[in-house]
Amino acid sequence: MKIFCVNFLLIVSIIFNSPDSIAISFPNPSDSSQRVVEKVKDIMIYHDERYYAAFPSIVRKPDGEFLLSFRRSPDRRNFGSKGYSHTDPNSYLVQMTSKDGIHWSAEPELLYAHDFGGSQDPCLLQLSDGTLLCTSYGWTQINEEDRKNLQTPNVTTGSGYVFLGGYLVRSSDGGKSWKGPYYPPHIQPEINFTPTGNPVPAYNRGALYEGSDGRVFWVVASHDQQSPSKTSNHLLISNDKGFTWQYSCPVAVDDEVVFNEASVYETPKGDIVAFIRSGKYEDQAVIARSTDGGKSFGPWKSMGFKGHPLQALRLPDNRVLLVYGYRHEPYGIRARILNAECTDFETAEEIILRDDGGSGDIGYPWAVVLDENYALVTYYFNKENQTRHIAGTIIKF
Repeated sequence: MKIFCVNFLLIVSIIFNSPDSIAISFPNPSDSSQRVVEKVKDIMIYHDERYYAAFPSIVRKPDGEFLLSFRRSPDRRNFGSKGYSHTDPNSYLVQMTSKDGIHWSAEPELLYAHDFGGSQDPCLLQLSDGTLLCTSYGWTQINEEDRKNLQTPNVTTGSGYVFLGGYLVRSSDGGKSWKGPYYPPHIQPEINFTPTGNPVPAYNRGALYEGSDGRVFWVVASHDQQSPSKTSNHLLISNDKGFTWQYSCPVAVDDEVVFNEASVYETPKGDIVAFIRSGKYEDQAVIARSTDGGKSFGPWKSMGFKGHPLQALRLPDNRVLLVYGYRHEPYGIRARILNAECTDFETAEEIILRDDGGSGDIGYPWAVVLDENYALVTYYFNKENQTRHIAGTIIKF
């Protein structure tokens, strides 16, 4: 409880001095009374016109300090490019810290730069012993002539990038130093090869979760079909805090629907729930559930709303804050608060945190608890299609 007290007066000060507070009422299925979610304030975390900053994740360390990671690359429009790209040879994983979740260090520090290409989407997980894991994946740029010599099939973008697959780094000192990379196993449904001719190691963007028994769950993606290109989701489990991984089972597979970015969560009763981004399915958010500890998953189903990707955060009262980006007009950030077992996703009220985005190139929210009553939702954003930056919204729940 001590870590909550440091922030309380700061947050109260923000509430009473904020012109942006918005009260949103919604029914709680486990309580007949109305609960109120209040948007307290939007904050700027990192903005630099020289850089494209995107895809954050955040944790709170045992000492109370917040650690935020994101992907940063040069803003290529400064070099004559007409637009933005999510692949870049100079995209690195960086990190920032904050004592209260509101005031952040001015400049990010390097978290990790991969030897062979640009890195994407750092996803932080803090284990119960304080160890930090960070998953990512990479792309390397190869000219057209050299690409003819590569093992096929492989994943290649129109701008000449070839997929490297996933990797992890880990820290035992609170993010002061990182070791790795460690490469997860190739899973059998994956059909592609890396530029070096090896089967693509497992990868994905989304939150991992440490279960009550110490196992670490990771829902990964797999290119299981070349033409048309299609991906599915599968569960990996680690019994040794992320050093090694074992394939468990399919999570969401379909002959036509694409499943990729996914976050996993364990409910108080022990269900393993995957919140999944879908493609070729009208951008529907998708859910899949395991009731046997991750040995198998039941049929996937639409959650009944649009948005991606999703991240689930347990609140102090065991409700679940589910956050996601909304890449349709009006562009922004949205959320829902689910019951403890995440069974009311079809009826939980949608909460609009932001609807002032400048384009669909926004989102990827990741939330963290500030104290018993407040949470910070981080994400990347742009206004009027200008500099991509890291922002946040403080909510009272």
